[in-house]
Amino acid sequence: MRLGCSRSDNPTNRLHVFDHLWHSSSQTWFRVTLIYRRVIGESVTIRQPIVSVMGHVDHGKSTILDRIRGTKVVSREAGGITQHIGATDVPIETIYELCRPLIGDRKFMVPGLLFIDTPGHYSFASLRTRGGALADLAVLVIDINEGMKPQTLESINILKKLRTPFVIAANKIDRLMGWRVHEDMTIAESLALQDPRVVADMDQRIYNIAGRIFEKSGLSADRFDHITDFTKSVAIVPVSGKHGEGLPDLLLMLVGLAQKFLEVDLKTEDGPAEGTVLEVKEEQGLGTILDTIIYKGIIHVGDQILITSVKGDPILTKVRALLRPRPLDEIRDPSQRFDQVETVSAAAGIRIVAQNLENSMAGGIIRVANENVEELIDAVRKVSELNVELANEGIIVRGDAIGSLEALVFEAKNAELAIRKVGIGKVTRKDVMEASNFENPLHRVIFAFNAGSNPDVQAELDSTGVKMFQNAVIYRLLDEYKAWCELRSRELEVEKRLQIVFPGKVLILRDHVFRVSKPAIVGVRVLAGRIRSGHGLMKADGRPIGKIKSIRSGENSVPEALAGSEVAIAIDDVTVGRQIDVEDILYVDIPGSHALQLEKFGLKQDEIEVFEKIAEIKRKEKPFWGR
Repeated sequence: MRLGCSRSDNPTNRLHVFDHLWHSSSQTWFRVTLIYRRVIGESVTIRQPIVSVMGHVDHGKSTILDRIRGTKVVSREAGGITQHIGATDVPIETIYELCRPLIGDRKFMVPGLLFIDTPGHYSFASLRTRGGALADLAVLVIDINEGMKPQTLESINILKKLRTPFVIAANKIDRLMGWRVHEDMTIAESLALQDPRVVADMDQRIYNIAGRIFEKSGLSADRFDHITDFTKSVAIVPVSGKHGEGLPDLLLMLVGLAQKFLEVDLKTEDGPAEGTVLEVKEEQGLGTILDTIIYKGIIHVGDQILITSVKGDPILTKVRALLRPRPLDEIRDPSQRFDQVETVSAAAGIRIVAQNLENSMAGGIIRVANENVEELIDAVRKVSELNVELANEGIIVRGDAIGSLEALVFEAKNAELAIRKVGIGKVTRKDVMEASNFENPLHRVIFAFNAGSNPDVQAELDSTGVKMFQNAVIYRLLDEYKAWCELRSRELEVEKRLQIVFPGKVLILRDHVFRVSKPAIVGVRVLAGRIRSGHGLMKADGRPIGKIKSIRSGENSVPEALAGSEVAIAIDDVTVGRQIDVEDILYVDIPGSHALQLEKFGLKQDEIEVFEKIAEIKRKEKPFWGR
């Protein structure tokens, strides 16, 4: 893979990239076909491609879109991080204006680009159609200075799984040491004005990203102007979302790839609309409304529609109003009032007003159902079924949408994490009770993946000891669980050690008999190993003499005493002067089943010596003790 900079220094070479997309044989054939169809009277309409913008948190997804549409959505997000799914219609006229240095007066067939901005890759996975992913293309944003992150790799895995073509935007080139900012320039123009050492640094970082992508996913990637076959390599476009550098190249790359490879997918149909629910929200004066993407067909005010429900059976209702954001405006955070329209054709981001939308599922599908309603109800219900392979025992997962749950299960499988049960909606008391009965303590866990819990759940968690993790980012959820597993495993190991009887040897001290019996209390020195409350004692001839009831060191009760310490112990069922006496040596009475497990715990040398003595005593009567 060659990522040198020599070819990028000449703007003519950059134009060659787009000429290659424009003059391909398939594109020429397609344009001729369109002309022929128009001649014979057949109407052909190409819808705009749906482009999902993905990437690791704070790598600049929304900043890039803000620059394209001239908005400030990112500045209004909580902490500058996207919290909700948005959609923006970028008309072809805007693309012509931004890309004029690269295309001149050339025209495209696509009417624009419809961008989807998601809080994370799980949201992308939840935006589904009947045939797979909602997006026709994706832009994977990577901070060129930070490189690959866990969420970046998860995004690539999901894009591969859903077979979605994507382009990489290597963002924040303006933060490279020595970079000279040139507002809204093409990359060829900007690189020609940069110090060669800065260009070399940029190319090395792109090379590193490409190498990591190949290492983790097997995909080949290269800087976009070095690629001759876009079916075999992922294009990496250096950009600055903040200053607009490289964005003309990125937009033109998306339009060119869409026209070259997605002609059939972009043909529109005049039938009943199909769409995907982006978000379900409350709007003052309107009640519950749906932000949606219509990806096929036409929807009208007054149409009967079916919507995937979190309750199981699809919701059947009628469209009361269709509200469409203006071009370059953002559906989740508009700067202008929506236009009220009577009809919408694919592809479009649209707000739907209707009754009984409260139980609509984010990430679910929406279908116009004026005819064949029962058949469509069955089809929507089938799409709502979870397609997840479950283990006989594992954790319980709750999420907000089918696609996001499938995305989590996909990543969990890669992490070798077993999942027993999945469900849509809030965590319930029944979930907690079920988790509490799992045999493996590390499976007594519930993931609330972008989902809350019912009011009575916390009390049940406290009483059962079941652990619940809540997060809206897959890698954070898995990382939190992994960290908890490591801590819990250490705790379980300690608990297990406390249940196992370890070797110990004590000497009853002269002049330290505090009570003769009921219970006998004597001072002892721990000669080797350890003693614990509840453990039995025996004499050197193997005779058992009772259990340690308690251990005191000075004024304090302690659970155990180690070699070298002097403590007072209370012993049940013995009398000093009869069963035991001063200067007697006593041994911990180890059960044979415990002896078999002691090898796992890495005994110290003094413990090994005591164990061997105890084994010698025991095997006089039971030859196979501890074997």
